[in-house]
Amino acid sequence: MKLFWRNGYQTTSMQMLEKEMGINKFSIYSSFGNKHGLFLESLKCYKGQVNVVLDKFKNASNGVDDIKQFFYDSVSSNFKDDNIKGCLVTNTYNEFSESEDALIKEEMTAFMNNLKELIIEKLKLDGSKDLKTIEKQANFLLLAKHGLAAAARVNSKKEIEDYIEMTFINI
Repeated sequence: MKLFWRNGYQTTSMQMLEKEMGINKFSIYSSFGNKHGLFLESLKCYKGQVNVVLDKFKNASNGVDDIKQFFYDSVSSNFKDDNIKGCLVTNTYNEFSESEDALIKEEMTAFMNNLKELIIEKLKLDGSKDLKTIEKQANFLLLAKHGLAAAARVNSKKEIEDYIEMTFINI
């Protein structure tokens, strides 16, 4: 998973996977079918880790403050490991945006739809907003989350924190 996260799907070779996993190609093919199967399993593993942050977000009840905290929580691990930046799901979403890979697109779409629904749910806690405003803000925040994940690959912690603070000034 970490190898795909660092390098992306296309750049990760079978030789790199063999070395990282300490097993040969035959074992990889036997266990996962192929590189694509291993990648899908890596995405599932990653989503399992992300679910801890998503569950915290889902179970919170402070509306916009919860969304903002989710933004902070989703990038906090990037500052602990300099070799891994951004979000594997966002990186994959970007890498496969032009791909015809139905399985990857299905995984990415489901994840993004779930995230958008959670954002909408939190925005609805502010009774002063109409549905049209909530939809616009949800779209904005989902795009901001994509931008945040991409920026976390190259920007400093201070720049990321400033980005998050500025994102929420008018929400």
